[in-house]
Amino acid sequence: MNSELTLRVVLASPPADVDFGLQKGKGIPYETIQKQRSTGKDLSFEFTIGLKVGPDFTGPLVHGPRDERFIYIDIGTAAGQHGSCWSRRLKIPLRGITTEMTNRLLEARVPGTAKDGGPNCATVKPFDGWK
Repeated sequence: MNSELTLRVVLASPPADVDFGLQKGKGIPYETIQKQRSTGKDLSFEFTIGLKVGPDFTGPLVHGPRDERFIYIDIGTAAGQHGSCWSRRLKIPLRGITTEMTNRLLEARVPGTAKDGGPNCATVKPFDGWK
């Protein structure tokens, strides 16, 4: 039985003047969708992914092996922003989503700024999960 799951990722206070977007597709070329330029305020990305029994997740926005699925947020030049000094990706894990949670919109709120003051990147930490 296949269906869909709607997710929302909120990047809390990312650095201003940097482009962020969802990565659609794997490898090169990929497409950055829902691209937004930060003003320093929270950014929100709402999207739908495929849902299979397990639960397991599918579709062009989903990356990684079955037990380690995640969503990428492209940043700076990785999001197509020419002339940016940033070229990063942020990994949002899909772990912790249970079958009981899949009947509603789920949101993950993650820090948009890294310890170095630039955009958060790599696997998001801390990650409070999906609610």
